[in-house]
Amino acid sequence: MTPVVTKKITDYTDSELIARYLRDQNTMYFTVLYRRYAGKVFAKCISMLADEGQARDATQDIFIKVLLNLAKFTEQSSFSTWVYSITYNYCIDMIRKKKKMPLLFTEDVGKVSKETDPEIPDSVLLEMKQERLEKVIDRLPPGDKAILMMKYIDDMQIKEIGEVLGKTESAIKMQIMRAKQRSQAIYDELYGHDPIEQ
Repeated sequence: MTPVVTKKITDYTDSELIARYLRDQNTMYFTVLYRRYAGKVFAKCISMLADEGQARDATQDIFIKVLLNLAKFTEQSSFSTWVYSITYNYCIDMIRKKKKMPLLFTEDVGKVSKETDPEIPDSVLLEMKQERLEKVIDRLPPGDKAILMMKYIDDMQIKEIGEVLGKTESAIKMQIMRAKQRSQAIYDELYGHDPIEQ
């Protein structure tokens, strides 16, 4: 008689873990989800908040939010995208409170025609030295900083960024273009006297 192979809890998919947690309220299912994503969430928090202590606190708060809202997760996107969305929104709120700065996400999207805004090539960012690029990105408004990090650091597709931010692909493309323009302007202000390759 063949022995029954039971699936290890760590082999469960995100969806299986969520379903079992919601059914049984057994915290071990959520603990597996936490272990699976805590490192990524912490890395995202530290890259956005630039403070290890704040990133650690933010990670805990984000997972409490995830836990409290788990029943609302509809699986229209992947669990990782949903967690990323909560992480992104939480960090943006923290940055805004810290800087008391309005988000530049919606005010200029749609007001600008393509004719007045030439396409900024990715090379504008990719050719900057890392140390300079970090300084430029740190001076961007939080919304611009986050969208550039999603595209160039997390290597997310336009469609995925749209899912996280709840925006259309064309709005995301426009926001990335505007963020690159602002990056170029900040770079010119900081290092305009040097050639970009230096």
